[in-house]
Amino acid sequence: MIRVLLIDDHEMVRMGLAAFLEAQSDIEVVGEASDGETGVKMAVDLKPDVILMDLVMEGMDGIEATKKICSQMENAKIIVLTSFIDDDKVYPVIEAGALSYLLKTSKAKDIAEAIRSASIGEPKLEAKVAGKVLSRLRHSSSEQPLHHSLTARELEILRLLAEGKTNKDISEDLYITIKTVKTHVTNILSKLEVADRTQAAIYAHRNKIVQ
Repeated sequence: MIRVLLIDDHEMVRMGLAAFLEAQSDIEVVGEASDGETGVKMAVDLKPDVILMDLVMEGMDGIEATKKICSQMENAKIIVLTSFIDDDKVYPVIEAGALSYLLKTSKAKDIAEAIRSASIGEPKLEAKVAGKVLSRLRHSSSEQPLHHSLTARELEILRLLAEGKTNKDISEDLYITIKTVKTHVTNILSKLEVADRTQAAIYAHRNKIVQ
């Protein structure tokens, strides 16, 4: 039997879900909460197999409730069930630990199947949400680190800068004028999107440009 906790601030939604889920031979509704704070407490106390989570609620919203539950319950399986697919809802709650994301317009049988899938750790995403997530992943994977835009000479100067060398030192080491060094340093700061030499040096060490 899959034990389910419902967290939604609309009583009619909870009643409808509970009635349908209780009619399933393999699903049991073990609790209902009308707000995020109560939902977190019930989740910790009841340790349900799956949690159906609304997002927009008075007081603690679904994103914060998801964070708190996931921080207190290892392997919490949370299905977001909401009317919203805005970026400021989708990404934060998935990053907070939600396993699945469905809309309240989903068919009842699809919600039941999502619960069964969640109980064994398999995610289910609304098609539009899946598209958003995939698009974001593709965009992230295509982004190059900022220092990849530096020229070979700029990388060379960044390494020396990170070693604590002054413009005069760099000028002497590379046999170029101080004015040329300053121009390169200005370009480096701009490309790395940092404010000063210290931040550039920190960036270089964090990204293992210097050992």
